[in-house]
Amino acid sequence: MSTASRSGSVRSSHTTRSSINTTERLEALIPGAFPDLRSPSQASLTTQQVSLQQILYGRRAEYTRPRNVRIKIGSWNVASNKGTEQDIGAWFVKGKGVDKTLAGLGVSEPSRKEQKQKETVDDQESRFDKHAPSVPYGDLGSVPGDDEIDLYVLGLQEIVDITSAAEALKPYTDPTVANKWKASLEAALPKGYQIVAEQQLLGLWLVIYASPVLFPQVKNVSTTSVGTGLMGYMANKGAVTARIVLGETTRLVFINSHLGAGADRAALERRIWDVAQITQRTRFAPIVDSMGTSQNQGEGLGDEEFAFWFGDLNFRIDGMPGDDVRRLLTVHTIDMDKEEKRSSSSDDSAYATTESSDDVEDAVPLPPELDPASLQTTISCLLPHDELHRQMKSGKAFHDGWEEGPIRFLPTYKYDVGKAGVFDSSEKARCPSWCDRILYRTRASKQRYDQKVKEDAETRKRDEEMKKLGMDMPGTNDVLFDYDPETDGDNGDYDENGDNQQDPEPELIKTKDGFSDELLLEYYTNHMRVLSSDHKPLDAVFSLTFDAVVPDLKAAIYSEVARELDRQENEGRPSIAVVVERATGSSSPSNERNATDSSFDGVDFGDVKFAKSKRRNIAIANTGRVPATFGFADRPIKEDQDSGPFPSWLSVTFDKEPDARSKSGQDDIQQRHTLQPAEVINAELKLKLKDVGSVRNLNNETQGLDEVLVIRVENGRDHFLPLKGHWQPSALARTVDKLIKIPEGGIRKLQHQVPSASETVKWSVPREIFRLTEAIEDLTERALAEWEMTKASDDDRAPWMDNAGWPFVKTHAQGTVAWQDEHEDELAALYDALDTDSPFTPAFEPSTSAPERVELLATVLVTFLTSLEDGVITNELWKHLEYKIATQERSRQSLDRDDQKMSILEIMAAQPPHNATFLLLLSFLQNLITQMTNTNAPAPDAPRKSVEMPSSPQAKVRRRTLSKVAGEAVRQLVVRNYCVVFADAMFKFEAKREKEKDRATRKARMIRVLDLFLGEKG
Repeated sequence: MSTASRSGSVRSSHTTRSSINTTERLEALIPGAFPDLRSPSQASLTTQQVSLQQILYGRRAEYTRPRNVRIKIGSWNVASNKGTEQDIGAWFVKGKGVDKTLAGLGVSEPSRKEQKQKETVDDQESRFDKHAPSVPYGDLGSVPGDDEIDLYVLGLQEIVDITSAAEALKPYTDPTVANKWKASLEAALPKGYQIVAEQQLLGLWLVIYASPVLFPQVKNVSTTSVGTGLMGYMANKGAVTARIVLGETTRLVFINSHLGAGADRAALERRIWDVAQITQRTRFAPIVDSMGTSQNQGEGLGDEEFAFWFGDLNFRIDGMPGDDVRRLLTVHTIDMDKEEKRSSSSDDSAYATTESSDDVEDAVPLPPELDPASLQTTISCLLPHDELHRQMKSGKAFHDGWEEGPIRFLPTYKYDVGKAGVFDSSEKARCPSWCDRILYRTRASKQRYDQKVKEDAETRKRDEEMKKLGMDMPGTNDVLFDYDPETDGDNGDYDENGDNQQDPEPELIKTKDGFSDELLLEYYTNHMRVLSSDHKPLDAVFSLTFDAVVPDLKAAIYSEVARELDRQENEGRPSIAVVVERATGSSSPSNERNATDSSFDGVDFGDVKFAKSKRRNIAIANTGRVPATFGFADRPIKEDQDSGPFPSWLSVTFDKEPDARSKSGQDDIQQRHTLQPAEVINAELKLKLKDVGSVRNLNNETQGLDEVLVIRVENGRDHFLPLKGHWQPSALARTVDKLIKIPEGGIRKLQHQVPSASETVKWSVPREIFRLTEAIEDLTERALAEWEMTKASDDDRAPWMDNAGWPFVKTHAQGTVAWQDEHEDELAALYDALDTDSPFTPAFEPSTSAPERVELLATVLVTFLTSLEDGVITNELWKHLEYKIATQERSRQSLDRDDQKMSILEIMAAQPPHNATFLLLLSFLQNLITQMTNTNAPAPDAPRKSVEMPSSPQAKVRRRTLSKVAGEAVRQLVVRNYCVVFADAMFKFEAKREKEKDRATRKARMIRVLDLFLGEKG
């Protein structure tokens, strides 16, 4: 069957393509850049997904249908000549400009009608103008084009002047030149053809267009560039490459390259190096199938089903004088100017009669290879000197499975611009060469090459092993596996790169995914009658038959398989159910919003206040058929959020002990519990806000109580448990300036409103401090009186006689935290009374003694003072105070106590609210000290040694510094402890980095400031 008839039968097998989603274009923005490979890896697929893919593969015949397409590949070095874009539509899309008498594969001899209609060479050359198309008038086209082609692939070289340093060193590729070519090409293409890939690298430009029928079948387009020019990376030489997938089954790669120029040995080695660099550095983006599954981590050259490498490869004719080559070829091109002579000569030499008859019908055509004067004979003599064929045979370049169609056309380089068949007439007189080539490689040919390389390596390994065993003695060499890489492998078993002058046969291959494809080269020729460049355009037409996925069919089978796998997996998969206790109300006051939101599918804690615990219960049941192991996993991290499974204000307690940790690497889940089928476990969720930092954020509404807990089931799905609570504003963690503007009724009366700067000042000091100090004084007086009345004897000691820091420092045996937990409800009620400006008395339990009540209020006061954002003595005030103190220390001034106090008060007067608060607290502490030291005090003249001194839990006091009088020594201990406690509570100092020595010095100065006011009797 002839090539033409084969192509006709292939075209008749076209079927209607199903419509699928259009492909996304992937453009490389930097010359020579690699594509983006950030994509999920194959390792991320689950066992179920792998099984699903295996089942789908086994049923591939149900969702694939055979498709046939024609692919036309064109290559042209336009030498940056102006006007060349005007010829692109004529030769590449319409198939014009071929001289049939000098043509290649698939092009038949011209008819007499064609000869008469077609413009002569003389007329064509005489009218040549760079402002008009150069193809001959009356040319009907000799190569399939228009809508006969499904995929147009065009590679151009030198669309810009690559010899220009300004162009070569540009950090970007200017698209305006390519847009000019694109406009000319799209004007010639049939209606409905769409671009699917485009890539430019300086003067290299690759573009692919698909027919309306084929376009929906194109997927996973990836383009990239590799620069191999100056310094091995510049863009004046290199390749632009595109990868597409047809029908989800067949990978096609198109490489348009421009290799190093030159006819010497160094230039040849550079071309070989360029090929290796392009092969190694070309990488494509991962392929994603119609189900959104990534099939790989990005592919390189060699992973495709079919590859096409074309362009100005610049391989020359070597070993023959250029003048001789020119003379041999001119014999064939000179007749292009004499149409009559060529016709008669063709009639005389192309036929030999078998009988003495003038009847042309009885003439027998003489095969071109037997005619010594034919073009084919001349080409056959020159091809053994072709560098590309030599390098392919020697295994240095394009030897790994690449093939080329039979060359039956004149060299494509170098011609005079404006001439059809005049070789380089310039002073350089370059030797004609087949610089422009179109190579192709199938997956099967690449596999045959890889197999041969593997077998050769094994043979060499066996040979070396036998030699090591001493089997290389004389007389034994004839039985050894002797391997010579220079000569072995050329035995005829594998010859992908021979000078094949026979018509190509269809090649059937198996794709990477097991589908069947077939490729046939139909046409391979140049366009001699295109005159606008010193290179002649070159194109090839391939017929490709492939198994195309029909997306609708595949989606249906995918859904069917997925449902079945899910059903099978769910039966053996652990599962749990989480049931949340619904709170219906509370015994709290009616004005507190404790009823939870019934529509909220989670844990609702209702109203949340500082220091008040809120509890909710959940039940977790195993609803599956197998044991289920679960635990709380780390939550998704938000900005400024605590890490771990729970926020800082939440704790979870189960009614059963957790599993013993038997495996390493299980720290991502806390408190693993394993439930048998139908088994239930209960958990209590406890919310308690006790961190002042969280209170500040909640007051400012920069933090909320909305959280989501993650319950992770091993080998099962995660469950998400939402939490929420309604924060009740607190007076804690605010500034003095804001607190003095809060109206009577407390912070809650504002209903989340923030006092503005223009708000009227209502108090000289924060009302909360005034109320607390007043209540502590009253309760302390009551506690002292009760103690006096209830003591059994004079030997009984009051709490303040055992603890010089009382009531602000606890010395209970169970510890401060345990003591606060014991009195949690009372403390929470006191904070609430502070926030609502309500009496403190109802907050206490009836059984709570007066001294204990004093201790509770003292705890609230210290916490409140510590939480102040600006402190009683602000950072700015303290800087002035410390400067004053440091100056006095350096000058060693000996100022009396009153002068020092006045100096401090002068500085404090700069901020009246803080000064008033400072004085109020000093007065409060002085009264407290007086009350305690006057009650159960030793006799005025009692020596210290005769009295048991109280402990000093906060201040380390040297006994020799205390007064020898017992009563005064006790007072000194109380003052020193109070100064330490309130130095931490009243002063606000900001220091990013500070040495331990500087911190101790600063603390001592703060204590000294308070001691000036508290150290003397009022």
